[in-house]
Amino acid sequence: MSAQIIDGKAFAATVREKVASHVSRLKEVHGITPGLAVVLVGDDPASEVYVRNKGKQTLECGMNSYEHKLPDDTSEADLLALVQQLNADPTVHGILVQLPLPDHLDSDLVINAIDPAKDVDGFHISNVGLLSTGQKAMVPCTPLGCLMMLRQQHGSLSGLTAVVVGRSNIVGKPMAQLLLRDSCTVTIAHSRTKNIEELCRTADIVVAAVGRPEMVTGDWIKPGATVIDVGINRIAAPERGPEKMKLVGDVEFASACRVAGAITPVPGGVGPMTIACLLANTVTACARANGLPEPEGLTA
Repeated sequence: MSAQIIDGKAFAATVREKVASHVSRLKEVHGITPGLAVVLVGDDPASEVYVRNKGKQTLECGMNSYEHKLPDDTSEADLLALVQQLNADPTVHGILVQLPLPDHLDSDLVINAIDPAKDVDGFHISNVGLLSTGQKAMVPCTPLGCLMMLRQQHGSLSGLTAVVVGRSNIVGKPMAQLLLRDSCTVTIAHSRTKNIEELCRTADIVVAAVGRPEMVTGDWIKPGATVIDVGINRIAAPERGPEKMKLVGDVEFASACRVAGAITPVPGGVGPMTIACLLANTVTACARANGLPEPEGLTA
C-alpha cells in the first residue's frame, strides 16, 4: 500500500481563494474590509519571517494588514496598552500577538487581554472554554486546518476513532475537542501513555503533535488510517553534506506512508494551512462583528 499524499499547499490555496471571495463580497455589498493586526515583540528571525508571510497573504486576500513591531525590551504595560488600543479599533477585526514573547512578558496575561471576539489565534481562555463546551468560539488555526483536511478526506468523521498524540494547549487539546464535536471517539496520548503504539494502531485517524522528530513509525499505524503530522522539527541531514539540516515531522514518513491510507507530508502538509486558517478566522470575526452570515467552509 502507498498512502495518498494530502497536499496542504493546494488545500491552503483553496482556502485562501474562499477567503478572498468572501472579502470581495464584504467590500462590494457591505463596504467592509476585514483587518488583521499582528504584534511582534523582539527580533526573533523565525517569527519575523512568519509575520512577514502573514502580512503578505493578508494583503493578497484583499484584507487590511496592520503590523506592530515592538523592541525586545517593551514593557508589559506598553504591550497591554497596544492590545487595548487594537481592541477598541473598529477597523481591526483580528488581533494576533506573535509567540513566543520575551521572557519578561506574561504570555497568558497578554493573550487574555485580547478581545475574545478578535482573538483569531483562539488562545483566549474564553474561547478555550467555549470550544470545550461545544459553543461558538474562535478556533486555533492549526487544529482548524487539520479538521478541514480530515473533512475533505473522509466527508463525515462521525463514528471514527481518533488518537491525538500530544496534549498542548495550542494543538493537542483543541484538536481533540474539534474531533469530539464531529462525533469521533477520541483519545489523547502523551509522554506518559502506556502502550502508545498499540493505542495508535486502533485509530482510524492519528494526529501527531508531540514535537519529537519521527516518533510515530509505520508499525504504529492501522492499515488504511489517515495520518495528520503537525510536527515541524529541524534535524541533521548528513546525507546532504556536513552541517546540513532538514525538516521532518513527528511521523516517520517513509514507513508510515507504506501503511496509511492518507498522510500529510512535512513540509507541505499542515504548515501551509495555519496561515490560511488565520485568514479564515479573521473573515469569520469580521462577519460576526457586523452581524453577517459566516463564510461557508471556513469555520469549524
